[in-house]
Amino acid sequence: MKRSLFIFTFLLSLGMFAQKAYLHCGKLIDTEKGKVLTNKTVIVDGNQIMAVENGFSKVPSDAVAIDLKDKTVMPGLIDMHVHIEGETNPGKYLEPFTLNEADVAFNAAEIAERTLMAGFTTVRDLGGSGVNVALRNAVAKGKVRGPRIFTAEKALGTTGGHADPTNGRKRELMGDPGPKEGVVNGVDDARKAVRQRYKNGADWIKITATGGVLSVAKSGQNPQFTEEEILAITTTAKEYGMQVAAHAHGDEGMQRAVRNGVKTIEHGTLMSETTMDLMKEKNAYYVPTITAGKFVAAKAKIKGYYPEIIVPKALEIGPKIQDTFRKAYKRGVGIAFGTDAGVFPHGENGKEFGYMVEVGMSPMETIRSATVTNAELLGMKDNLGKLKKGYLADIIAVNDDPTENISTMENVVFVMKEGKIFKR
Repeated sequence: MKRSLFIFTFLLSLGMFAQKAYLHCGKLIDTEKGKVLTNKTVIVDGNQIMAVENGFSKVPSDAVAIDLKDKTVMPGLIDMHVHIEGETNPGKYLEPFTLNEADVAFNAAEIAERTLMAGFTTVRDLGGSGVNVALRNAVAKGKVRGPRIFTAEKALGTTGGHADPTNGRKRELMGDPGPKEGVVNGVDDARKAVRQRYKNGADWIKITATGGVLSVAKSGQNPQFTEEEILAITTTAKEYGMQVAAHAHGDEGMQRAVRNGVKTIEHGTLMSETTMDLMKEKNAYYVPTITAGKFVAAKAKIKGYYPEIIVPKALEIGPKIQDTFRKAYKRGVGIAFGTDAGVFPHGENGKEFGYMVEVGMSPMETIRSATVTNAELLGMKDNLGKLKKGYLADIIAVNDDPTENISTMENVVFVMKEGKIFKR
């Protein structure tokens, strides 16, 4: 049996195995009902779940048994906010001048595999380059090991705003980037920038509705788009089959975004109760990224880790995100799990679960936010987020029951994506 399992795992990792697999699960999280079930068998055939049966079903001769009787099994996790093309380091701000596109691509491929090994079988990347699109396609074709990627490609900003790629450069290198580069000034620019992202292959649109912490610019919270620009972006995105996410720390920028059709607010640090109520009214979701806030606040105390202009913003904004999440959750705002991985090391995404639980969200609710909630936001509610007949076989396992020990989410020990085993 051990030898057959080894061969099965090896062939599956190469995408060469089509036999059925019977996963014998000691505990199984039913994300649809929010319950922990015991002694279940998940039957996988190809890339789909064929059945979930009570007890440990007998394994037929044309199938292989996978013993997870001492584990807790759940659907593959979904992170709604990552930056898979790079990762925090003290030399990060020099990389645009030292790395070629090929360097970025090879780095992203390693990060993609690391993310998958952490149990995140799907991610939404909220700001990168054409590498995002190429990596998404390579993963989908089985050329690269990584999570399923939904990408916003290049985030949209305003001149001098958070997503202006030339911030901090000397004047000879600043130029005057426009819609093609993701910089918007006016309604016509807004429409063209969305259409360019569509042309480039984006799945979502991201705007930087306010200043940001890690941009080489003074303000971390001022509103940076007019309401007319935001409405032009959301209207055009809808026409092209896309939704809009908004980076936002300041409250006014958030309100402008939510009033004009943005679906998710990222970070939301200085969110007021008025904005929380508006989000509930408009069915917008909050993506907290607590892990990133804690990381930048800690690193800002290390001299030289960030450029000096960033330090006061990181010290002010970073420590507040967790408390904002607590208030928004208690007020009934919809919560979508997202971490901002890349701002902190990729693969540590699972820490977010613990930070959410620390301030009042139940472990089961955090898992549901990273599965069923995010699957619905991505338009994949009938394919992802549940262990159920007909769903894609994205399945992970951890050593302990996370409803009793949430830190177990930081150590995923089994990963299957679309029926292929990547970690055992």
